Amino acid sequence: MPASTTPTALASTTMTAFSGFRRIASGTRSEVLAQLRQLPDAASVLLFDDSTGAQLDLDLREEAPAEPEATGEAPRTVGRPKLGVVAREVTLLPRHWEWLGRQPGGASVALRRLVDDARRVHADRDTERAAREATYRFMTAIAGDLPGFEEATRALFAGERERFDELVAPWPEDIRAHLQKLSAAGWSAA
Repeated sequence: MPASTTPTALASTTMTAFSGFRRIASGTRSEVLAQLRQLPDAASVLLFDDSTGAQLDLDLREEAPAEPEATGEAPRTVGRPKLGVVAREVTLLPRHWEWLGRQPGGASVALRRLVDDARRVHADRDTERAAREATYRFMTAIAGDLPGFEEATRALFAGERERFDELVAPWPEDIRAHLQKLSAAGWSAA
């Protein structure tokens, strides 16, 4: 399992499994596990996270995500963990810190407001980028040797949907269908 993917995150995401170029399972983690356990050659299956396109490693012997062991009282941390506030380091120039210090509510309030504003203003662009990156991750892992891969990648990141569809048209049906699913939010409305 990739270091950035926690068992809890795996429990809530949907996944798709491929054997070669054929989609053999899709659904929640537990649904896919159940489907894969019934296959004699499940060890050769490629498993992908549907939201990120990332390839996942999954132990078919695993029943459920392991719960962290209770070791007594958790160490105190900076921030307000009960509210989901986590302290992290931010590196800024002195002029940035001075500006933040002059803002109503202080640096933390100003930074949260700036991040929320940027998330709202750039939501469509961020959704497009995330969909294209997920499509690219999946394409690279499973279709990197297929004809037209490099051109399809260029079309994907250039936002050329018709060209992308044309280039992946000769690819196996299940791969093509999954690419369409992953890339759907990656095409601008323009």
